[in-house]
Amino acid sequence: MSDTFQLEIVTPEKMVVKDHAEEMQIPGKNGYLGILPGHAPLITELAVGQISYRTGTDTHYLCVAWGFAEVLPDKVTILAETAERGEDVDCARAQQAKQRAEQRLTSGDPEVDVPRAQNALARANARLDVAGKEGNAVGS
Repeated sequence: MSDTFQLEIVTPEKMVVKDHAEEMQIPGKNGYLGILPGHAPLITELAVGQISYRTGTDTHYLCVAWGFAEVLPDKVTILAETAERGEDVDCARAQQAKQRAEQRLTSGDPEVDVPRAQNALARANARLDVAGKEGNAVGS
């Protein structure tokens, strides 16, 4: 058995990651999944959250929103609606999105689409968390 597996993360716009990894964590619809080489095959729906994967001593972080992951013993393919590396996150924009979502959720306005605002908040938080782990923060 190999010590690594092939990893591909793709959005409708582009290939975001094509690499090899020794381990990774992905946000499945029902919670985070840990993946190692030789993992049993599965397909899962993705939630909003963070993907992390390790290659050697380097750990890489991405934020992802919705999609699917196919896990095979020697390959993981992620088809995501959106995926963004931490260094590519526009932190000021993510912070503004977070503030807008929080304002909508606390406004008491019955016209607010609560599930949509909750998704927006989760996505903004994931983007900011990933950016912080990659040394990209508001004001950097």
